[in-house]
Amino acid sequence: MASASSGSSAVGCSSADSGVPPCTSASGLHFLCCGVNRKRASGIKRPTASEVPYSSGMSMKKIGHRGVDSSGETTYKKTTSSALKGAIQLGITHTVGSLSTKPERDVLMQDFYVVESIFFPSEGSNLTPAHHYNDFRFKTYAPVAFRYFRELFGIRPDDYLYSLCNEPLIELCNSGASGSLFYVSSDDEFIIKTVQHKEAEFLQKLLPGYYMNLNQNPRTLLPKFYGLYCVQAGGKNIRIVVMNNLLPRSVKMHIKYDLKGSTYKRRASQKEREKPLPTLKDLDFLQDIPDGLFLDADMYNALCKTLQRDCLVLQSFKIMDYSLLVSIHNIDHAQREPLGSEAQCSADTRRPAPQKALYSTAMESIQGEARRGGTMETDDHMGGIPARNSKGERLLLYIGIIDILQSYRFVKKLEHSWKALVHDGDTVSVHRPSFYAERFQRFMCTTVFKKIPFQPSWKNMKFQSQSSSIEQKSSEDLERDSTTSVIPRCQPLTQQC
Repeated sequence: MASASSGSSAVGCSSADSGVPPCTSASGLHFLCCGVNRKRASGIKRPTASEVPYSSGMSMKKIGHRGVDSSGETTYKKTTSSALKGAIQLGITHTVGSLSTKPERDVLMQDFYVVESIFFPSEGSNLTPAHHYNDFRFKTYAPVAFRYFRELFGIRPDDYLYSLCNEPLIELCNSGASGSLFYVSSDDEFIIKTVQHKEAEFLQKLLPGYYMNLNQNPRTLLPKFYGLYCVQAGGKNIRIVVMNNLLPRSVKMHIKYDLKGSTYKRRASQKEREKPLPTLKDLDFLQDIPDGLFLDADMYNALCKTLQRDCLVLQSFKIMDYSLLVSIHNIDHAQREPLGSEAQCSADTRRPAPQKALYSTAMESIQGEARRGGTMETDDHMGGIPARNSKGERLLLYIGIIDILQSYRFVKKLEHSWKALVHDGDTVSVHRPSFYAERFQRFMCTTVFKKIPFQPSWKNMKFQSQSSSIEQKSSEDLERDSTTSVIPRCQPLTQQC
């Protein structure tokens, strides 16, 4: 079953329909997601774009279930995007409101399997308002369980409703290879993504374990699911999931990577590179940032501890083929960019509003004392993790584990066996969950992220190779430091560490 491609990047477009707000370029906004199986179960085949006749006689470019006709109107399973957004907002308003009348209680096992349904006729009913869309039915999966998840992350019902239903949802023109639709709330708090039947089914099965893990470990880089719904319209089921938004649109992202720890076909295509902000892959990272990203020691330890715990959770559920999204905001580059340039559009100059959800930013998601700042200071973290590159430039990292609904089923086993015959089995991304988790964690904590071995003044110093010579110490110096570790001292740029 196809899922949102990790390598997709938003491309700006506009809607000719006056009732549909213009699509918004994600400008670095990558999406969490839920891919169950990137290949179709019947044959390991990705959905491809094709030209199909449209009811009005116009040609529509179709990717998976998503279509865009020549006028710019987006459809999903033949339901227009404007109608889908309206149905989502009407449905969530009703289900959250009705849930508020139910007393709070502990989550029971049967709560994970409850499905509530309400019919919305266009003329309205004694339970639903009238609307100008076609009749539809709205289903809510595990409402009590998801209410608990939202409470765990500090999301109050009125805030949830205000974010999703007070203002029109913003469509992101980034369907990826699967043809999923993405919406973002106007306050950048939540992402809504259409998911396939198998994805929704797998998420339902994961809910009890997901509940247990969140109770033990709310600080996690795993996706945070806030709701699972289904809109039945035109005889079709359109399933959607509400998640945390990793990358605020108000922060300009300069480069973005989707990393798995694999090298087999892990390079962005030429077509991907032509996008305004391409999603690059592992081989691109090794070429672009061979020295890795340097973090304060406390921050590094906290990040690696979080990754280790998250990988153990995914391994226990036999989940694999997930990625780490790493999006980088370069503070020094941003300060040099003229305010009037295209790169610094109005959306990027706003300060991001504080997010309502707890543990929702990258800084809040990692564990340990590093959450309080560490010794590497920046002017404003803006929710990102402070880091440096080998040039000493100040960076903010926005990271999260994506594509987690990928179970190691029979089709994946066949796919790995076939790839292993042609290529080195240890380099392909499809592997058994235990090996995948170990390789993923090792790659992230040894190649991508590195611990700063010293604390230089970044305005006057720069990184040097660890193999550089260390200044010889006098016998008095060695005697004084005999009980401590010898750490290289940084010298001016004309000398080496």
